[in-house]
Amino acid sequence: MRATFNGRPHDLAAGDDESAADVIREQMGLCGTKVSCGAGVCGSCTILLDGDPVVSCLLPAARLDGAAVTTVEGLGGEHPVQRAFMEADALQCGFCTPGFVVESAAFHDRWRKERGDVAPSRAEVAEALAGHLCRCGAYENIYRALQRACTGEFDDRQARPARVEALAKVTGEARYTVDVRLDGMLHGVLIRSDRPHARVGQVAGAVDLLGPDRTVRYTGQPIAAVAAGTEAAARRAAAEITVVYEDLPAALTESDPAIVYPGKDERRRAPSNGEGPALMARWTGNRRTGPASSWRGRTALRRLADAARAHDPGYYAATFTTAAQSHTALEPHATVADWRPDGTLVLYTSTQAIGHVRDQAAKRWGLRPEQVTVIAEHVGGGFGAKQLLGMDAIAAAELSRATGRPVRVELSRAEELTDTGYRPGTRVDLRLLADGRGELAALSIDARGYGGVSVGSTVALFGLLMYGRAPRHLRDHDVVSNAPPGAAFRGPGGAPFAWAVEQGVDEIAHRLGADPIELRRRWDGNARRRALYTEASRLDLWRDRPPTGSQRGRYRRGVGVAAANWVYLADTDTRVELSVRDGRLLARTATQDIGTGVRTVIAAAVRDVMDAEVEVSLGHSDAPHGPAAGGSRSTASVAPAARAAARRLGARLAARLGGLASKAGVVLDSGTRPWPEVFAAADGESVVGERPRDRRGYAVPLTVEHMRVGRGLAGAVHVTEVEVDTLLGATRVLRVWGGIAAGRIWSPDAARNQCEGGIVQGIGYALYEERVTDPVTGVVVTQNLEDYRIPGIKDTPEITLHFHEDGWDHVPGGGVGLGEVCTIGVAASVGNAVRDAIGRRLLDLPIRPDRLLEVMSR
Repeated sequence: MRATFNGRPHDLAAGDDESAADVIREQMGLCGTKVSCGAGVCGSCTILLDGDPVVSCLLPAARLDGAAVTTVEGLGGEHPVQRAFMEADALQCGFCTPGFVVESAAFHDRWRKERGDVAPSRAEVAEALAGHLCRCGAYENIYRALQRACTGEFDDRQARPARVEALAKVTGEARYTVDVRLDGMLHGVLIRSDRPHARVGQVAGAVDLLGPDRTVRYTGQPIAAVAAGTEAAARRAAAEITVVYEDLPAALTESDPAIVYPGKDERRRAPSNGEGPALMARWTGNRRTGPASSWRGRTALRRLADAARAHDPGYYAATFTTAAQSHTALEPHATVADWRPDGTLVLYTSTQAIGHVRDQAAKRWGLRPEQVTVIAEHVGGGFGAKQLLGMDAIAAAELSRATGRPVRVELSRAEELTDTGYRPGTRVDLRLLADGRGELAALSIDARGYGGVSVGSTVALFGLLMYGRAPRHLRDHDVVSNAPPGAAFRGPGGAPFAWAVEQGVDEIAHRLGADPIELRRRWDGNARRRALYTEASRLDLWRDRPPTGSQRGRYRRGVGVAAANWVYLADTDTRVELSVRDGRLLARTATQDIGTGVRTVIAAAVRDVMDAEVEVSLGHSDAPHGPAAGGSRSTASVAPAARAAARRLGARLAARLGGLASKAGVVLDSGTRPWPEVFAAADGESVVGERPRDRRGYAVPLTVEHMRVGRGLAGAVHVTEVEVDTLLGATRVLRVWGGIAAGRIWSPDAARNQCEGGIVQGIGYALYEERVTDPVTGVVVTQNLEDYRIPGIKDTPEITLHFHEDGWDHVPGGGVGLGEVCTIGVAASVGNAVRDAIGRRLLDLPIRPDRLLEVMSR
């Protein structure tokens, strides 16, 4: 078979069962073509075949014979679309970016030929890119990039990249774990349980992965692993392995009597689905109940009971539910393990926590931390699902140790949607009471989390952090079942809390005839968020909304508001090394960039002190300690440490020259010597900057895995407009205004992109995303990206953001993280907008058409 790849002819050999993507990636080494869904849904593998865009994961390799193939590498980095994507920051993690770029380039060339230098409409862009998914939600900037490119703006000028690694991501040069190829590498495959609860005998012919109790507790749990020269051969070998089960009674629904964890030791080892270890709690069968987190709890319960009996107009009670939401990072969990003859272990792995994974690996295999190296140069999204030493890494390492060769384990999309975590489903019993003056008089939250075999629900706990100090009674429960474990997901606990409480507050406002924003302003003691209420109340979007439930006809519009907050977290042990090499400035720290723009934040922090270009190296565990990417801690950790390193290096170099350090350079009697000139004579100089302590200390005196809870809460307010089709039950989000109070914004482009993406994920939580498990077999039935629907570019509303940057002077650098708070309240604002449009409230997420029509029919 002969084909032309990016202008050059090549002879190929392809098997009957190989796809074009297999050939392009494995034989040609063109790793810009990414395989994510494997079913032609996400568009990450898009190539040009004789000039036409096609998905290569479904294209038989035989179709390449005689064809001209263009991959993202063939665009060369100079195409106007690539320039536009870099400048408009039309990317985050970058895993989907090559597919978007190839499709956009084809559209651009066709559009310009037919229409000239005219910007396409949003609808035309959306139609062209409808076959592509971006889980990070960078759609708003993708719209802008393609529209700007089509006007000819980037024909004759270079881009000003919004983030440090933009060029690598738009050209396909960025290397992810799935792109790692080592000499002699084998391919590993996991053998998984097909029973929800059973004891398993020893597995012959495979590397065993089960613990001493030999028990599987959910369908899809890894049991063993095998490796072979190709993935197809490994899967054939896995199919030949015999697993002997002794079935045990399973708890697949809340009413099933079977016990998941019968003993104390087993309960103690239950995985956590929160940001850290689960809090202490009491077990009763499969129910795990935490202590009441209350403030004058008895008073709250008494007031609520009295109000219910008296039918008080200020009393509201309802039960809200949310479905489980899958993380669905487009780069699947993957690891290449290389257990070397000298006893050291190298793990190339897609992770949010390279330091934590190194320490866990060292502990598991009895190694010293310095004997383990973890590398994650680029990570294709995580959202909380990649914070631990995953089974992909464990299996790859065990297989590598057993075979003496490097082994790659890469999960399929079905495995990804089954066994890599999810935001647990919830049921929240909410009761609220406003007194005769319209003040919050009492609050009660009784929340149940459905995280399968995992525990750690903290939904009710958030009731301590919102709406002042009125009496409140709060309790969290875990309902454990024989289902895969949940995991922390972007604001764990916060999103289901907001879904219930923010709708309850909204309902009280309607009952009292109060403006929903003004009621929140009155109840909310957070000064930063009060500033956001002021901005939101001035919006034409808010002031011009029609009276609630006043519209008639098929299509009805509504506007809703919701507030949210998130704790301020920081890794106070963060260090950033700054060195001069060959006249260039290099920054290093042992953290990773999962799409949040950490490289760009570090570069901005250094440039805040020294007016010089800086190269940022991330993703290697041998660098000085850096933070995990979780809980919105990265920016508040790395930026102050990077700035401290720049100040230390500047002071050292200035002292050597007998001058004073300034932002421009070293100030001498003869004038200012610019930093690039200073660096040219300072090769090898290196310093390490430490993150300074916060003024006034921290809210919690303890450090857990390098993480500290700081003083203050980041805040957000979202105002959302929807259109409801009352005939078909469809809801469409039209516009979202997001106000974010997180202090100084170190990288405005990356911050806007993060918040826009958070809003898109919140819309997915509100309208589409629902993980479904068969209650009889325990099988997760939403195993592909058609059955499990995440938002696409057509689902993206017009988004406007406002950043309130005051109020964080006690934090080094003056800013905290915003990745969580920007998404927590979005679904609640959608729910309140639907209530505004139709005059009736939906209590269950997602807001499916059948649910909306049922509510409309009552």
